[in-house]
Amino acid sequence: MKITKTSFNMKKTFTTLVFSLATFLFVCLAGFSNAQTTMDEFLGKWNNSKQFTIDVLNKMPDSGMNYKTDPGAMSFKEQIHHIGNAIVGISQGFLGGPDPGFTIDVETASKAELADYVAKAYDYGAMVMKSLTPEQAGELMEVFGNNVSKRQVMALLMDHSTHHRGSAIAYLRANGVEPPAFVGF
Repeated sequence: MKITKTSFNMKKTFTTLVFSLATFLFVCLAGFSNAQTTMDEFLGKWNNSKQFTIDVLNKMPDSGMNYKTDPGAMSFKEQIHHIGNAIVGISQGFLGGPDPGFTIDVETASKAELADYVAKAYDYGAMVMKSLTPEQAGELMEVFGNNVSKRQVMALLMDHSTHHRGSAIAYLRANGVEPPAFVGF
């Protein structure tokens, strides 16, 4: 069999194309396997967020629980309550969680009662998240005018908690209180 210049170029082009496609698929698959946080990794961070929120709450003296940076802002106590309340409401409303079976009156709650409520809220959120199958976690739905997956709702809860805990940390500093050290993992 005689190899012509044309058949050699076609073979070279075909080999290059197959190699390029294989490389592309390898890179894509490697990226997908590392792109998402696993549920166990997420829940590890979730539990860290729970403890850090309770540590922030416990740092504020009782005299600062109703402190506000501005008359229109939430108080320190309301910031912390809002974290737990959002976890419960969003976990139930968007992630399909059952009735949590607990509530709190933020106006009359002590610091210890608020810490207990926040712990229960985080535990409830974790229970609801763990109950989702990977397929359910990937289901799309409309949330606040956006088409997102339940996995994205979980990330929203983490971001929301971080946002309000950050505000609470600023309230601590405004009251001359050193916040607890951040623990990333």
